[in-house]
Amino acid sequence: MTAEQMSNMSGTEKKLDVICLGAAVVDIPLRPVSRDIFDIESYPVDRIAMSVGGDAMNEATIISRLGFKTGIIACIGDDAAGQFILRSCKKDNIDVEGIKIDPNIDTSMNIGLVTEDGERTFVTNRNGSLWKENIEHVDFDKMKQAKILSLASIFNCPLLDGKTLVKIFKEAKAAGMTITADMIKPRLGETLDDIREALSYVDYFFPNFDEACLMTGETEEAKVADKLFECGVKNVVMKIGKRGCYIRNAAGAMIVPACKGVTAIDTIGAGDNFASGFISALLQGKDIRDCGIYANCTAAISVQYVGATTGVQNKEMVEEMLEKYKKDYIL
Repeated sequence: MTAEQMSNMSGTEKKLDVICLGAAVVDIPLRPVSRDIFDIESYPVDRIAMSVGGDAMNEATIISRLGFKTGIIACIGDDAAGQFILRSCKKDNIDVEGIKIDPNIDTSMNIGLVTEDGERTFVTNRNGSLWKENIEHVDFDKMKQAKILSLASIFNCPLLDGKTLVKIFKEAKAAGMTITADMIKPRLGETLDDIREALSYVDYFFPNFDEACLMTGETEEAKVADKLFECGVKNVVMKIGKRGCYIRNAAGAMIVPACKGVTAIDTIGAGDNFASGFISALLQGKDIRDCGIYANCTAAISVQYVGATTGVQNKEMVEEMLEKYKKDYIL
């Protein structure tokens, strides 16, 4: 589906290309750390600095840098971390009319612990904005101004549960929007049945293989993707790590190989970058295979830098990686 077709579906010109719904938080990545961090009284790392994070924030930042009109729907607190997020949005030309400032909550902050080989875990505030965000924070009028709704991660904001997502997705479809969604592993023991109806509205779904295995109870790529496709997802685009992505839709299945010669130093936000690249390619009118390639290239850049939004700075970087990809695979 081309960007023009997306716009014409609703019969009205859309103000935004994409609106990203989900978390906007502040990340403080610490790298490199080892598993014996608590055995050392004062642990030195290369750098300690704040950066913006959260699934929706990461996606909105990258998609905007790739040249598209992008907005964000999220909630933040009336605090210094929230102001840091708003300043970052302004810097990257992200529409913030959909951000709700709630004086009764704290903006979520995540401490990311990253090992030398790029693995990571987060220390999070259970009472922060990420855990408090709910349907009352969703500006439906603002949402409908976009061609694409990106639900940045199912399960990331626990109060945006399956039933809530169905309400949001119905509104989006009534406005002629294309819906994309990523996911993380459930925080509160949710199952596939909890999101089955919501998935039936999703046009492009971006789980990674481990998350999808957990959701479906299957362990083979084809069976995992088939089970998600049977939920009504139009296009399952499953990230399979260093091998690239596995795409399943009504036309069948294919694997789109990953970029060659990439050394990952930080995987924080790799999935958000993948989704951003895929959505950006959709807006360029690329077919689904080329969208997968563009997504792989975007993610490949991101993992070579510390921080989710540190790597991809502009469209030219992705285009350069894309040219290398074409040469490597003789396309």
